[in-house]
Amino acid sequence: MKITFHKYQGAGNDFIMIDNRSDLFPSSGHLVRSLCDRKFGIGADGLILMNRSDRFDFRMVYFNSDGEESTMCGNGGRCIAAFARKAGFTDSSFTFDAIDGIHEAVVLKEEEKTSNIRLKIKDVTVPDPLTAETVIDTGSPHVVIHVKNIHELDIKKMGRDIRFSAPFREQGVNVNFVETCDAVNYVRTYERGVENETLSCGTGTVASALVMALTDKGVHDRLVFQTYGGELTVHFKRSGFFFSDIWLEGPATFVFKGEVII
Repeated sequence: MKITFHKYQGAGNDFIMIDNRSDLFPSSGHLVRSLCDRKFGIGADGLILMNRSDRFDFRMVYFNSDGEESTMCGNGGRCIAAFARKAGFTDSSFTFDAIDGIHEAVVLKEEEKTSNIRLKIKDVTVPDPLTAETVIDTGSPHVVIHVKNIHELDIKKMGRDIRFSAPFREQGVNVNFVETCDAVNYVRTYERGVENETLSCGTGTVASALVMALTDKGVHDRLVFQTYGGELTVHFKRSGFFFSDIWLEGPATFVFKGEVII
C-alpha cells in the first residue's frame, strides 16, 4: 500500500502527518517505529493521524517515535492545524478532539511554508505544594526542574535518570529544565517515548510557564521561552494554582511531502 505523508516541524519538534480520514492507515507500533526511524525511515519525533470526527473538524491521534500511542502533543497540535489547511480546510480556526479532550487552534498568520498558530490547552491545576517531583498535567505529564548553566548540561542523561527513577518508572514522565538568563527564559526537554532530548516540547513549555508563574515574584499572563528549535509563547489566566485560557503560540512549518510504500 502506498501512503502519502507530509513532514512538519513546530519549533524543531518534527512529525510525520497523515490524512487518515479514509481510515486506511494500519496503526501498528512496528510500522510507526519504522517510519519515525531517522536512519531507515522518514525520521521524526512522532507520527500524527488526522482522523475523521463526527462532532468536530477532525480527531488528532499522536504516536511517539517508539510506536506507542501517546498523550497530547502541543507542537503537534499546532502542526496539525497547519496541515489541515493544506488538506483543504478553508477556515483559519479549528476545533478538534484528542486523547485529552477538545482543543481549539487558530492560524494567526499564514505564509507559504510557515504559519503562526495558537493552540488552546486544557485548564490546569498545579498541585500544591510544588516540588521537583510534582507532576503537572498539561495534556501530557511533566516535571519542571530549575537549573543553572542550562546550555552546558547533559539533558539526555539527567532527563533519563529522572524519567526512569522510582516515582516515574512505570508510567514515565517528561522532564523540563528551565533557567532565566539575561531576561531570556530557556527550556530544554527530555521526552518519554522519544527517550531523548527534543528541540522543543509544546506541553512541556506550557508546564514550565505555569511553574515559572508560580515561582517568580512577578505577575504574568504571558511568558516567552527560547527552545533549541525556536521561540514559543504561553498565554494564560491565573487564579492561585489554577490556570485557565491557556494558549500555546509558535511556528508550524511544512518541510516536505512524500509517498511511502508500507
